[in-house]
Amino acid sequence: MDTMKVLVVDDEKNILESVKMVLNYEKYNVQAAKDGMEAIEQFKKFLPDIVLLDVKMPGLDGLKVLQTFKGLNPVAEVIMISGHSGIEEAVEASRLGAFDFLEKPISRDKLVLTVRNAAEKVSLLKENFSLRNLTAKKFELVGDSPVMKALQETIRRVARSDSTVLISGDSGTGKELIARLVHEQSARSQNRFVQVNCAAIPDELIESELFGHEKGSFTGAYEKKIGKFESAHSGSIFLDEIGDLSLKAQAKVLRVLEEGEVQPVGSPETKQVNVRVIAATNKDLEEEIRKGNFREDLYFRLHVVPVHSPSLRERKEDIPLLIDHFISYFSEENNYRRKTFSVEALQLLRDYGWKGNVRELRNLVERLLIMVRGEQITARDLPDYISRRGEEGQLSLLSLGKWKEFKVRSEKAFLEKKLEECGFNVARTAREIGLPRSNLYQKIESLGIMTGHPQDADEESPGP
Repeated sequence: MDTMKVLVVDDEKNILESVKMVLNYEKYNVQAAKDGMEAIEQFKKFLPDIVLLDVKMPGLDGLKVLQTFKGLNPVAEVIMISGHSGIEEAVEASRLGAFDFLEKPISRDKLVLTVRNAAEKVSLLKENFSLRNLTAKKFELVGDSPVMKALQETIRRVARSDSTVLISGDSGTGKELIARLVHEQSARSQNRFVQVNCAAIPDELIESELFGHEKGSFTGAYEKKIGKFESAHSGSIFLDEIGDLSLKAQAKVLRVLEEGEVQPVGSPETKQVNVRVIAATNKDLEEEIRKGNFREDLYFRLHVVPVHSPSLRERKEDIPLLIDHFISYFSEENNYRRKTFSVEALQLLRDYGWKGNVRELRNLVERLLIMVRGEQITARDLPDYISRRGEEGQLSLLSLGKWKEFKVRSEKAFLEKKLEECGFNVARTAREIGLPRSNLYQKIESLGIMTGHPQDADEESPGP
């Protein structure tokens, strides 16, 4: 943790010196000021975390200086010092935001304890502020391309209404991020945002997950469960991959949209909910309707306000901005060293097809930050399928003399590329290539394929 900076303000020289000596011994970075005007100047330059401020001073008194400090930096904690103050001054100081009150002569133990408590509060506030900034950065919509500017304007307009929103777009383009921004910019922003990945929940559990269930309503229902719709009351619910819902669950979602009612599994009663529904899919729902996999009436209820999430291929000019954003985010989150990309590396990344979209780029940047030792990431550090070495690799495969060796190396190259495109999500990759997930896991292990972070193997990774 950084050393806390403390400013001591008192017109008595012996008080200044004794307090400064004690706090220096406690490893604080201490500066002193002898009156209010000097204190304000020091405050602006020194930017202290904690101030010990005398109430009675010539010129500006402590309460006026306290008010000025709080106007300059409300986070700084101010401890008032006085030898002859009354209850009225203590109450006024508290009202103006003082952290505590110390009486002269100052007890060393009380001084150390009070400053330590203030330092703990400042540390907590800084940590919370840092986490809020990091969270905001994680869910920031990055890009200056025309399609992104149009998307940002669409989100602003959509957020003002309370209509149902259907977000379409390829996997990995940031549909969840768009849904969060619609919620955060809406009148419901102070209430819950509940996310449900419809594709990740087995058909036999999806109704219980969405609408809840009563105790004993089915095998394994050992206690009553509140559904996601009820949890999102007065807020927003995000139904990701809604095209994977069963027809039975679709009928119940339609009832929520039309009547504002949910019926828990095993309950004869319905409950009223006030929820804004934001749905997303990477499927062509009109085609799914023709196949009989999706209800047409639900589609029209969802399709009130359509929003398209553009693929990375539609906005390649945003790639340098996205890379810089991911470097900043991962450097802060994991304390990685900040690195740069060479001009040639950036050009190769702009030329690449990005089937996995922003998620694929995000995972690649994180892996490069971990694996590359130098301060700059060059074209030589990029995977073969992105750099021009990929073409050389294909030629080298054709030059192999043994069928078994060719089979192993080509299979490994294929699986590495498909995993990369799917953001190292094993379940999605297995679906994409038509291979059972258990078989893909066996292949990954036998071929020695690096799959990124294990915790991301079967989950969606958010990306702007």
